[in-house]
Order: sequence, then C-alpha cells, then structure tokens
Amino acid sequence: MEYENLNKTELMKKIMDYKFAVNDMALFLDTHPCDAKALKLHNEYVEKLEEYKIQYKKQYGPLTIYDDTENWSKWVYSSWPWERSGK
Repeated sequence: MEYENLNKTELMKKIMDYKFAVNDMALFLDTHPCDAKALKLHNEYVEKLEEYKIQYKKQYGPLTIYDDTENWSKWVYSSWPWERSGK
C-alpha cells in the first residue's frame, strides 16, 4: 500500500487531508442527501482515512487517548504536540 512508505509527518498530513475531505463531503451531503456520487466519494474518503490512521497507529502509536484504551501508557509516554519536531 502507498501509506507504508510514508514518514510520520507525511502520514499525519494525509490524515488531516482526509479528515478535511470527509467533513467537507458530509457538509455537502447535508444539502444534497440524494447525491449518490457524493455519498460514494464520502465513503471512499472515510475508508482511506481509516487506513491511514491504522498505519499511523501501527508505526507511531495512538493519535488520541481514545485510540488505545488497553494500553494508555502509549499515549501518556508519547511525545506531546509541543515536543514534536515535525520530522
């Protein structure tokens, strides 16, 4: 898969891009609920977003405290946003 060769920053950018796209398509669907093409595209974006999030969590740990309830220490001991170098 294409996401396996991305570094931490690239994966995070893809996650942010797809989150934006999912939200944007949801807003469009609020006013165009019968648009089958838009719904299909929304579902594709949701699927891609989940793939990127799974890959990120696999490589770098949880994105939020809700991502790993069994091993909360991964969240607690991971770097905080202000500690991240962006690399």
